[in-house]
Amino acid sequence: MAAPGAGDPLEAKSGKAPMAQRIDPTREKLTPAQLQFMRQVQLAQWQKTLPQRRTRNLLTGLGIGAVVLAIYGYTFYSVSQERFLDELEDEAKAARARALERASGH
Repeated sequence: MAAPGAGDPLEAKSGKAPMAQRIDPTREKLTPAQLQFMRQVQLAQWQKTLPQRRTRNLLTGLGIGAVVLAIYGYTFYSVSQERFLDELEDEAKAARARALERASGH
């Protein structure tokens, strides 16, 4: 009888394909060929997900940039609408004019 998972692609009990086992290369003694194969598989997986990751990173960057520009634009808009200091300055000019008027001998 064969070892479980060796030979038959479907396990007899569950009807599912056998799962790959995680291997810790620091604990288990692996041959250089096995280590090279692991590196090749990792590189292939990384290259497979690279376009999706690049697209996500681009969309995230554009989103953050749009938020920054929106905040910057809103700040300029709200400062240009602000008349608080202009009103204070007008009141100060009026107060100075009244004080000069009183001092000159009204």
